[in-house]
Amino acid sequence: MIPKDRILLLCLSLHALIAAAFCFADMETGPGAVVSTPPNGDRFKIEGRAIVPGIKTHDWVSTARVLVDGEEYIGFLKTDGSFAVNDVPSGSYVVEVVSPGYRFEPVRVDITSKGKMRARLVNYIKTSEVFRQPYPLQMKSSGPHRYFMNRETWGWTDFLMNPMVMMMVLPLLIIVLLPKVVNTNDPEMRKEIEQSMNMLSPNPELPDMSELVTKFFSGSKGPSKAGGGSKGGRPAVKRR
Repeated sequence: MIPKDRILLLCLSLHALIAAAFCFADMETGPGAVVSTPPNGDRFKIEGRAIVPGIKTHDWVSTARVLVDGEEYIGFLKTDGSFAVNDVPSGSYVVEVVSPGYRFEPVRVDITSKGKMRARLVNYIKTSEVFRQPYPLQMKSSGPHRYFMNRETWGWTDFLMNPMVMMMVLPLLIIVLLPKVVNTNDPEMRKEIEQSMNMLSPNPELPDMSELVTKFFSGSKGPSKAGGGSKGGRPAVKRR
């Protein structure tokens, strides 16, 4: 017969193996584990080529990437500018070429379940409008990125269009050109100007603007002041 101590040892070993198996199963299927699932349906490949007019391909292709739906799928460009993003299921994706030196317009690629490809421009404002694009994709750069703005230069127009300058120049032009445009010798016109100026200055303590305007347009000078008193300002005292 088998001794009891050996039977007890076998039972403990069996329990330990079962507990270890459960522990490994919990670790593999925990919340942080990545469970690989078999692909559902067929996978396809998005192909195309990126072009920068006037620039050699090897000067920029090493820093460029192809992004499908953000960073869901990432592709790299070959030395001739062509690219291929593999293992893409059927659906609608936004494909864009990202380069630090040049900008490219994104393209939407629709893949059917049978593998038929259709490319169109991305229109975020009018989504109903469809502008077809050739496939394989031909993504042409629209120019280099502009990270800095040109410094504004000073010009004479900036000085003349300044509001403060215009406020000083326009009244001077009106004063100079008004006598040439309006017939100041006409008594009716002069009377209307005097009346309008009197309406603007109703306060009697202020100088009469109509007289000033009349003197200005007529060119006449005011009467000279009579000889004043003595320098000291005191009247002379007569002696007896």
